Amino acid sequence: MKGAVVLLSGGIDSTTTLAIAIANGYEAYALSFDYGQRHRIEMAAARRIANSLGVKKQHLRRFGAHE
Repeated sequence: MKGAVVLLSGGIDSTTTLAIAIANGYEAYALSFDYGQRHRIEMAAARRIANSLGVKKQHLRRFGAHE
């Protein structure tokens, strides 16, 4: 099975991209970034989306001023 890394922000565009990759037979890996964004709901949404679409693994990377 082919793998695909999808940048997953929790928004509609990255969610659609992830769903398309899975629908096309890719084993999906989600990569999300916590850069101290004001809307923390984005990270929670990305986590829920990754779980509900059955990604192989979600990686969360933190960077920026809050490190």
